[in-house]
Amino acid sequence: MAILNITPDSFYDGGRNTTESSWLNKVEVAINEGAEIIDIGAISTRPGASEVDEKEELTRLIPAIKSIIKKFPECIISVDTYRSTVAKAVISEGALMINDISGGNFDPLIFDMVAKENIPYIAMHILGTPRNMQVNPIYTDVTKEVISFLEKQTDEAMKVGVKQIIWDPGFGFGKTIEHNYTLMNNLAAFKASGYPLLVGISRKSMIYKLLNTSPTEALNGTTVLNTIALLNGADILRVHDVKEAVEAVKIVAEFKKTI
Repeated sequence: MAILNITPDSFYDGGRNTTESSWLNKVEVAINEGAEIIDIGAISTRPGASEVDEKEELTRLIPAIKSIIKKFPECIISVDTYRSTVAKAVISEGALMINDISGGNFDPLIFDMVAKENIPYIAMHILGTPRNMQVNPIYTDVTKEVISFLEKQTDEAMKVGVKQIIWDPGFGFGKTIEHNYTLMNNLAAFKASGYPLLVGISRKSMIYKLLNTSPTEALNGTTVLNTIALLNGADILRVHDVKEAVEAVKIVAEFKKTI
């Protein structure tokens, strides 16, 4: 899954893909490098990010979806949104997957929109909101609490007819560095649920803060963690850098043949 942020303020690539030519070029490169899904986000969810209203979110999303589908009709588009009204609008434009950072907690009506269209839904865990999630996040047992949340939200989604659910532990969303690495080490516990598992750690602070560098310098660390995630059961990698992630997928797949 390739990340396409059409925002001015995302933590790594904010402002790079806000014109039609820039986002089309980004998608073309991602597809050529092996991306199978393009995940479009129009709201920055970095720690401390400001809220963007629904109108602005749609103003950013709709033109991008239209132009990408026109040029790359075979492209599978996922939209990173937690609003049911936005989900309804982007699905009508051709989005085939919804990626919800709140797992339905911010807007429970999003389940109805997804169920009606019978498309895959990614339920992610977050503690708090992007504005406050990194202000002293506390857990008694981070793995058990994240799994409990995802189980609860999955039950709610299934009650209204959502059939295709993917779990995302939400690395960096209300977690300390230690919480993040605990979750990475315990991915097998998430896999035991039977749901496909998405991991999104690309260039995040669990890498660059640990190494005392920056998001720009975090590609090597990202590849290391993507490899660990794959070995621990990840089914989908959500990344900024497709080529390196595809190489990790191929190498781990070959490695697993010998086990």
